[in-house]
Amino acid sequence: MNALATHVPMPASLPVLQAMASVGPIDIEQLSQHVQLVRRKLAPGQHVYRAGQSFHAIYLVHAGFLKTCELSEDGRERVTGFRMRGDLVGVESIGLAHFACDVVALDDSEVWELPYPPVLHACLRMPELQTRLTAALAGEIRNDRAWMLALGTLTAEQRVAAFLLDMAERHLRLGFSPRHFLLRMGRADIASFLGIKHETVTRALSRLERMQCIDVQRREIRLLDPDGLRRMAGQGATIH
Repeated sequence: MNALATHVPMPASLPVLQAMASVGPIDIEQLSQHVQLVRRKLAPGQHVYRAGQSFHAIYLVHAGFLKTCELSEDGRERVTGFRMRGDLVGVESIGLAHFACDVVALDDSEVWELPYPPVLHACLRMPELQTRLTAALAGEIRNDRAWMLALGTLTAEQRVAAFLLDMAERHLRLGFSPRHFLLRMGRADIASFLGIKHETVTRALSRLERMQCIDVQRREIRLLDPDGLRRMAGQGATIH
């Protein structure tokens, strides 16, 4: 099998992250002058909201790590994404009467609840907020499309390699090391997100480790050969 045969645009590629970073973070202090904000702390396993609850707010992740998930037709949970500091959740439900998915904390987390539609009125006084919300919506659409292409064209090992690169670049965006980080989610959540089996994720990580692309110690990941990992995933950019 030729791991280099397939090349598709990957979600959260470095240029996209740089573009998002250029928008800048939401100024909570300034926003609080126009909207009554609620600060919420979450323990692992606690929901920010559940699918079907009335939509009333969007949320800015201040700390921690969250997952978004939906129930499939057969009743099983399907992980649809992971959210880190600076990400907005709830934007997928704008325009709906109810939240479209579940959002669950994977570790100790903190979010700011931004009530909606008061946020819309604040956008009139804070144009940068409107820009940030638009960027979040556009980024989510791009990421969904890119992952849809990836899941339809990449092998299981390529998906795992692409996922690790995605996590690395997201850590880089936050100013953390892209070469050494912890996976806050379990293997089962990764498998659900990538559309493969739990044991397939474990085998793929083991093979990438044998190829000396990564070092794995439970949830601790070290990227030993980022360029080799990118070649495996069909990508070309370099992580510095």
